[in-house]
Amino acid sequence: MSAAPAITANKFEEEVLKSDIPVLVDFWAEWCGPCKALGPTIDELAADYAGKMKVFKLDVQTEATIASKYGVSSIPTLLIFKGGEVADRMVGLQPKGNITTRLDQLL
Repeated sequence: MSAAPAITANKFEEEVLKSDIPVLVDFWAEWCGPCKALGPTIDELAADYAGKMKVFKLDVQTEATIASKYGVSSIPTLLIFKGGEVADRMVGLQPKGNITTRLDQLL
């Protein structure tokens, strides 16, 4: 089981946009090799930042409306939300160090 729970459209506004702490959303799909490779890193980040930041995974196949709304056309894409707005975006497979540097800047 993933340390980063799945987020769906019906919970997106409440859990992401209205969150009082920053939120990292991993836009991914089951068929995407780089997304699967990034999965363990996302789980580690969810554990490392517990209490300081929420971390969710959003399946672009089942939640295409949200992916489209935020202009996600390549996966994996990581969006960091702060105050209900996209504060940062990373596209493609990223090393954990790159992600943590960007997350730490927003905390």
